[in-house]
Amino acid sequence: MESHVITSQRGKEILLDLNLNSATNLPLVIFCHGFKGFKDWGPFNEVSKQFVNSGLNFLKFNFSFNGVTVNDPNNFVDLEAFGNNNFTIELEDLESVINWSLKQLQDKVDTNQIYLMGHSRGGGISILKSSQNKHIKKVVSWASVSDFERRILNDKLDLWKERGVAYVFNVRTNQQMPLYYQFYEDFIANKEMLSIKKASKSLQIPVLIVHGDNDETVYFKEAEELKSWISHSHLLKIEDCDHVFNAKHPFDIQMIPKELKVAIEESISFFKG
Repeated sequence: MESHVITSQRGKEILLDLNLNSATNLPLVIFCHGFKGFKDWGPFNEVSKQFVNSGLNFLKFNFSFNGVTVNDPNNFVDLEAFGNNNFTIELEDLESVINWSLKQLQDKVDTNQIYLMGHSRGGGISILKSSQNKHIKKVVSWASVSDFERRILNDKLDLWKERGVAYVFNVRTNQQMPLYYQFYEDFIANKEMLSIKKASKSLQIPVLIVHGDNDETVYFKEAEELKSWISHSHLLKIEDCDHVFNAKHPFDIQMIPKELKVAIEESISFFKG
């Protein structure tokens, strides 16, 4: 696995891991982590390994404002960046990663077969980007959100505006993580572009929607919404499965959950099919 640092459209560093199969001219899967996530969370390194062993290339990266840094990629040490993140920035970052791949990997991967895969919020970002970028030929969403707006609009908007910041508690790290009011302002300013429903209805490429029936972070209903909007989609419902496919961070390779195995195997099969 190779690590690379590229510069985002806003001058921030994007740290990415490139895991290449020994054969050339194979498809490239680009993976997007979710909210309060990062590229090395839980089983994501094992996911990368299994994809490559199956005959694919795999690239995962940290969004530039996700709160971790190049020097400390596994901890939220830059909460100021986290608070200044928004959906538009993540779309820009993904575009930068795609463009880097097209330019730098043209002799190593099949750039006519670039696929996106995203978990949770990263699934929504992947769907949006796939509707905008003609280079994306397939998408897999893992526990993806179907709507950003309903997560933002609530009865505390006035308080958020007044204080300029709201806080999200991270149970795993015991951190109060800031979200500055710019997050809401950016969403409202770019509401049409950030409509997952609109993007989904315009998609003409194959999409696999993977979702657990016990997901209490993003309810299964959202997977059903995506299925109803995306014409060339298949919905895989995994029984007794939570938002992270019953995995944990840190991840123990000896304890890979059967639900995660199903998600990995079916996603690989879809990308190779």
